[in-house]
Amino acid sequence: MDSEADTCRKEIIPRLVESGWDQSPYAINEQRTFTDGRIIFVGGKARRGRQKRADFILRYRPDFPIAVVEAKSKYKHAGDGLQQAKEYAEILGLKFAYATNGREIIEVDYTTGVERELSTFPTPNELWQRLTRSERLDETVKEQLLAPTFPDKEKPLRYYQEIAVNRAVQAILQEEKRVLLTLCTGAGKTAVAFQITWKLWNGGWNPKGKHRKPKVLFLADRNVLVDDPKDKDFSAFGDARFKISGGEISKGRDIYFAIYQAIAGDESREGLFKEYAKDFFDLIVVDECHRGSARDDSNWRQILEWFEPAYQIGMTATPKREDNADTYEYFGDPVYEYSLAQGISDGFLAPYRVHRVISDFDAAGWRPSQGELDRFGREIPDAQYGTRDFERVVALRARTEAFASHLTSFLHQTDRMAKTIVFCVNQEHALEMRNALARLNADLVKEHPDYVCRVTSDEGDIGSAHRAKFQDIDQDSPVILTTSQLLTTGVDAPTCKNVVLARVVGSMPEFKQIIGRGTRLRPDYGKLAFNIIDYTGTATEKFADPSFDGEPVREREQAIDAEGEVVSETDVTDQTSSIDETSTTDIDQVVDALPNNDEPILPRKFYFDGGTVEIIRQLVYELDSEGRQLACRQLTDYTGDKVRTLYPNASELRKDWLDPSRRAEIIVQLEHKGIDAQALGEAVGKPEADPFDLLCHLAYNAPLRTRRERAERLKRDESEFFEKHGDGARQVLDALVEKYAEHGTAQFKMPDVLEIPPFNSWGNVVEIAARFGGGKAMRESVNELQKRLYGA
Repeated sequence: MDSEADTCRKEIIPRLVESGWDQSPYAINEQRTFTDGRIIFVGGKARRGRQKRADFILRYRPDFPIAVVEAKSKYKHAGDGLQQAKEYAEILGLKFAYATNGREIIEVDYTTGVERELSTFPTPNELWQRLTRSERLDETVKEQLLAPTFPDKEKPLRYYQEIAVNRAVQAILQEEKRVLLTLCTGAGKTAVAFQITWKLWNGGWNPKGKHRKPKVLFLADRNVLVDDPKDKDFSAFGDARFKISGGEISKGRDIYFAIYQAIAGDESREGLFKEYAKDFFDLIVVDECHRGSARDDSNWRQILEWFEPAYQIGMTATPKREDNADTYEYFGDPVYEYSLAQGISDGFLAPYRVHRVISDFDAAGWRPSQGELDRFGREIPDAQYGTRDFERVVALRARTEAFASHLTSFLHQTDRMAKTIVFCVNQEHALEMRNALARLNADLVKEHPDYVCRVTSDEGDIGSAHRAKFQDIDQDSPVILTTSQLLTTGVDAPTCKNVVLARVVGSMPEFKQIIGRGTRLRPDYGKLAFNIIDYTGTATEKFADPSFDGEPVREREQAIDAEGEVVSETDVTDQTSSIDETSTTDIDQVVDALPNNDEPILPRKFYFDGGTVEIIRQLVYELDSEGRQLACRQLTDYTGDKVRTLYPNASELRKDWLDPSRRAEIIVQLEHKGIDAQALGEAVGKPEADPFDLLCHLAYNAPLRTRRERAERLKRDESEFFEKHGDGARQVLDALVEKYAEHGTAQFKMPDVLEIPPFNSWGNVVEIAARFGGGKAMRESVNELQKRLYGA
């Protein structure tokens, strides 16, 4: 019987060739994997889930896919592959999907909504004509839309980047003056911006109709966000690049880079941007456009309005919310969105674990004693201070030191050389945190003087050098960076394993940017996931927001003593924050209490250096294997639920478990849901239980047996099976049963098990198989043994 692969080779490819898909510039991509497979944790170890793989992707040009084909064996109905073909077409943004068994062809045409059976595949030009008619593309647009992207064999565009590039270019070619792309942090927005620019610049696009290359301006709000793209991603443009800075301008280049601050005006100077004619630029790309550029009252908005004749592309990592509605009002709805949840699901971004750490001051608030004086001899106003007040209104040294102590303990338990970013309230707080961490890690500071560094605007070039070394995957240190705002965005640190929140983050866009510091994957450096260590409740609050995609899920509570050691651990179901967010103080009232005098200006917050702070509670959240939120339940409940989704009752599970090949499929299915059937016994405290019995017990409340009990029942009730074999074969079967009782079903793997004691003392595999009458007979006997083992 021909397999699906045989059908592809013998039946489907010839029919695609017959329709002309193998002739350049068209292409047939066979067995094309387009995701990396979600990273899941099974038995505490990171594994890749299933990759999404299309049987065929049909391309009208090398970087312009147009259809997907899902194949089935010729002995199956073509319709069996239809649902997957449609799913893949929708993920890949394609308008044509096909399911075929080599004889029948079913087409789904998303341009018309028609589903029909065909006798042959459409030709490339036929599909192109249908697509361009549906999208209303004229001849000029068609030609420029098919302009090639820059060929980068080391980092080819991922499927969603390809969609983003083509949709943005099409929108511009169809004279949409403002275009928005929403791509999560870590999705490679800069690569998308470069390829859009290259495709338009190299394809001869110019809205003025002149025979010259278009003028492009790449805008951002931080130097690192323009310097890195200019020097790296956009390096293919060579001498066509120019950065507007230091009051210096040029009008003889094609690709310009600038930060808003360098070209905007203020009360003392006219904006440098006015040195350029309003129609000088043809295209403006605004990176991180949610960071204020589109606000009506923003100086940056003046720049965009000055260059109103230019086409403008906004790029953001944040879906539409109240706090960034101005961005969406200015640019319009995004032509394409790719979320953090999708990036994690596809396996392009790292999943994360959230550690919610609560101090006693954060849990209950802090109130000074009557007449309490701060570091400068000022009386601290009598009020109840909460998390949002700490380091803004009153600085508590003991709290900062408690956080530093806990973080140091955490790194001791995990990896002291794991790259870590600590986000603090302000530059001063970042310095206090750096000093505390340096004292607690003196042994590593002795070996690596830059083990922990502050990187804020105060450090200037020194801080930039620390940041660059932190980003360098070949540099061991700095290991810990403390910061306030400088590293919230634009820092590509693929080996960052810990993101620490020592301040409240108010806005969702900023929170997502901060989380994005850890989402980059580097499997070659052991980076498959990252930790979010949250001391302020920000993560708890933001993850509970329905607009956040990719929530953490399983919650585990750990009690920690004053030294940061875990003393107990239990599962909990209460997902509410233990912090009283209403116990904050009106900052204006406290600041008004500061004395007015003629002395040099004192800091406008209070500094309390006394007291002690303890970590009293820690909650650990984890993503499940599907990236969705679960009620916080024990592994036993979670496993039972997942088994019941696969098999509604024990008899159906037993039926498939009896078949060794189907059993292997069940184990793989459970692994993709984060459940290691073989290690489950250890995890739930039942190491002697048979995996099948344990699954039935957790899912259907069936009696729980040990492997030894099942083995003894087999010998007692199935004696006829053993007796029909000769002495030599029976000796092998008895040894297999004993191996199973001791170690589990893995011992039935043939012929591997025959190479270990006691089997290898009885001869080689061929000699042992001869006891049964040959290899085929031996395999049949071992399979029958397994069926009888699980027969009751």
